[in-house]
Amino acid sequence: TAHDFVTDARRLIESISTRGVTPLMVGGTMLYLKSLRSGMAELPSASPAVRAALESEAAEKGWPFLHERLAKIDPVAAARIKPSDRQRLQRALEVFELTGRKLSDLQAESGSNPTFDAVEVAIEPPNRAELHERIAARFDQMLEDGLVPEVEALREAFDLNPTLPAMKSVGYRQVWEYLEGDIDWAEMRLRGIIATRQLAKRQLTWLRGWSHLHRLPAPDLDAVLKIKPLAHILD
Repeated sequence: TAHDFVTDARRLIESISTRGVTPLMVGGTMLYLKSLRSGMAELPSASPAVRAALESEAAEKGWPFLHERLAKIDPVAAARIKPSDRQRLQRALEVFELTGRKLSDLQAESGSNPTFDAVEVAIEPPNRAELHERIAARFDQMLEDGLVPEVEALREAFDLNPTLPAMKSVGYRQVWEYLEGDIDWAEMRLRGIIATRQLAKRQLTWLRGWSHLHRLPAPDLDAVLKIKPLAHILD
C-alpha cells in the first residue's frame, strides 16, 4: 500500500542521509511519491472481518449497491471512486466502518506541505509518436525476456485470480487473458501496448499539475547536473 511505501521509504531516506549520502528516488508511481512528499492521512489497518462482510454483501447485492451507500456516507469519495473500482470502494467503506469518519475528511487532514526537501526531475518526451514507439519496443522486450512464462509460473505457484490488484497491472492483465485463451498472442501484445500508453498518459497528467518540477525532454545526465538546486545538493 501507499502507507507501507511511505513508512519504508522514510526509514530508508533517514538511514541514507545519516551516512552523508543523498537519497535518489526513481519511479513513475505518482501517487506513492505524492504521499511521500506531502504526507498521508492516518488510516486504520485493513480489517479482514470488515472486508469479508463487505465482499459477502457485494456478492449478494452487487458493488453498485455498495457504491450507493458510499454516496450517502461520503459523497466526495464516491464521486472519485467508480462503482467498478472494488478495491477503493471497499477501502472507503471499511475506513468508515472502523473509524466512523469519512475517508475524504481523513485524507483532507493529511499534510499539504512537503515533508522533506527534494529536487524533482521528470523526463517528458515532447514527441508523442516517439513515446509510443518506445512503449511498443519496451513491451516487446518484456515479452522477449519472458513475461508470459513469468505469469504462468505465478499462476502455478499461487492461488491467483484476475480480480487481484497485482493481476490487473499493465502486462499481467493482458497475459492472463492470453493464457486463459480469451485472446491470441497478437491481441495480447496490442492490448498490452495500448494499456501502457494509457498509463503513460495518466502519468503525464499527474506531472502537469506538479509544482517545482524540472522537465527534461530525454534522459540527459549533463542536463540533470546543470539544474542549480541539484548541483547545490551534490556540492
